[in-house]
Amino acid sequence: MAAAPPSYCFVAFPPRAKDGLVVFGKNSARPRDEVQEVVYFSAAAHEQESKVECTYISIDQVPRTHAIMISRPAWLWGAEMGANEHGVCIANEAISTREPAAETEALLGMDLVRLGLERAETAKEALDVIVSLLEEHGQGGNYYEDADSCHSFQSAYLIVDRDEAWVLETVGKYWAAEKVTEGVRCICNRLSLTTKMDAEHPELRSYAQSQGWWTGEDEFNFSEVFSPAEDHLGCCAGKDSLEKQEESITVQTMMNTLRDKASGVCIDSESFLTTASGVSVLPQNRSSPCIHYFTGTPDPSRSIFKPFIFVDDVKLVPKTQSPCFGDDDPAKKEPRFQEKPDRRHELYKAHEWARAVIESDQEQGRKLRSTMLELEKQGLEAMEEILTSSEPLDPAEVGDLFYDCVDTEIKFFK
Repeated sequence: MAAAPPSYCFVAFPPRAKDGLVVFGKNSARPRDEVQEVVYFSAAAHEQESKVECTYISIDQVPRTHAIMISRPAWLWGAEMGANEHGVCIANEAISTREPAAETEALLGMDLVRLGLERAETAKEALDVIVSLLEEHGQGGNYYEDADSCHSFQSAYLIVDRDEAWVLETVGKYWAAEKVTEGVRCICNRLSLTTKMDAEHPELRSYAQSQGWWTGEDEFNFSEVFSPAEDHLGCCAGKDSLEKQEESITVQTMMNTLRDKASGVCIDSESFLTTASGVSVLPQNRSSPCIHYFTGTPDPSRSIFKPFIFVDDVKLVPKTQSPCFGDDDPAKKEPRFQEKPDRRHELYKAHEWARAVIESDQEQGRKLRSTMLELEKQGLEAMEEILTSSEPLDPAEVGDLFYDCVDTEIKFFK
């Protein structure tokens, strides 16, 4: 398989983001034929001493987990991106460092995204959850559903809530983190932390010295110390397109950025594709709900972002869930990945038709894309009304929101 292209995630804070909103966005660049599903899990209480089975290993469960909505490659347990009921959003990026990533099966970066969402009420709490699990269980294992070779990576995370974001970058069990509360921040598949670190592993610097990567005398620059020799800073092409916006950044600005193929933010290559995208709007005013948009389909330039809001009675959406193969899943049996089952969900199958039309028929494709964007616009306008309304949100009105949007999209494709 060819080397993976960069995938990107972003956050914009007021006043760069409009109307006191924190805006978060993520593109997931993954193998071209991989299916990503969008799944809701309700809050749950768990029995004492119970275990949770992650992608490759089981770990101790906590007494209570929060409600989450995640977008994930359908074969694994974790998440590429997602949000929880407390307005915490997390996305991760696979990164390469001077330290080779472990092929030994441990927690995947995507598992840590989901565990952070399930166990934390703030961005800082999620950071603490992730680094403590990293210390205890390590990270490692194949990032792709590929029997021919193991693609293992270190991980970087963007962890966001209504007040702040944390950029967390890891090298094995070692890590550093930077707190962000203003401007625009982007992470991709290269280390981005330099000399500003607001938290770090207590042995980070002594470990760097023991490897001969840092003298102990120069200023400690995380990226310079831990980046591979051939790597360099500055892969955040998308940050430029966000920062160039003269007007305030909105949810629409973020979606446009994620759709931008010219900048390399939206991937469409022979081996890789932006297989799913997500955008979240986190109002700093706590009386307004957080709104999360997911595509559940590949290529955001040919997809519809559909809104979701956490309320008590969320209607489940089987049409964005891939088939379940249980213990017979080739991802669970060892040796792993001996077969590749058809993981396409109903929305994915319906959307394949739309992608084919857009690619093959210029006139019909233009009309189709225009109608798709009109459907999305209607959803955005309805969400804008919710955000600007002085009336409290009626949970009964939005419990079916994502379900209805997916249903409308599928009917439209048929």
